[in-house]
Amino acid sequence: MGRIQTILGYRIGYAEAGQGERTPVVFLHGVGSDKSVWRSQLQHFGEERRAIAFDYPGYGDSDPAPEGTSRDDYAAAILSAMTGLGVERAHVCGLSLGGVVAIALHHMAPDRCASLILADTFARHPEGQAIYERSIAASGNMRAMAEARVDVLLAQPADRAVRLEVIETMARIDSAAFRVGAEAVWLADQVDRVRAIRVPTLVICGTEDKITPPGLSHELTQLIPGARYEPIQRSGHLTNLEQPDEFNILASAIVDGVAPPQFMP
Repeated sequence: MGRIQTILGYRIGYAEAGQGERTPVVFLHGVGSDKSVWRSQLQHFGEERRAIAFDYPGYGDSDPAPEGTSRDDYAAAILSAMTGLGVERAHVCGLSLGGVVAIALHHMAPDRCASLILADTFARHPEGQAIYERSIAASGNMRAMAEARVDVLLAQPADRAVRLEVIETMARIDSAAFRVGAEAVWLADQVDRVRAIRVPTLVICGTEDKITPPGLSHELTQLIPGARYEPIQRSGHLTNLEQPDEFNILASAIVDGVAPPQFMP
């Protein structure tokens, strides 16, 4: 684990595993978590290539988010951190808010994205404003919100250890940082950006996701030329935590199937 300076003037946290010549994988977390939720993915992908999970400004080991920080600022921070770590091109995997940030990152620098893996996310959420308002209203007590939301986030019956991890991870998020993240995700409208994606893209969604239901992932898949949709059974909104083995298999298929630039037609 470490912290890396960004061109925006603050440092963001990251965790890293693996090495080698193969194109790295970058992981971007959701609004109610931090880089720690990608532990299984770092272990899996780190066996064959570099794998890096980042915190957003204000989350985890990052410096506080300056006032007015946006989803595009998140994306710019990730791109700057990638550069600082010597990663010029990566497979970018994001869940929920992470998917929103991945889309913004691709919009800023499509040449730096070898592929996109967009899990339990959307281009635009039809209930985004209402979810944002509820999130802001509950953000004064992050532990109470975590305990109230965990059973909606996870497919039931949830694994006890996963349930506890979700609560503890969300409870330690700074309230101000969470409010910035909530605006970044729930008020996003990136339909035009999504239509412009031209890299191999995998869309993943838990079949029991109540937060960003499968219909939104189907819509996202249809908007992206050539995108593929894969459901994960017995999973809610946090597919990488609830069904890590299946998530890793699906993600590996697209990552391993993208040839290095010099071999692409």
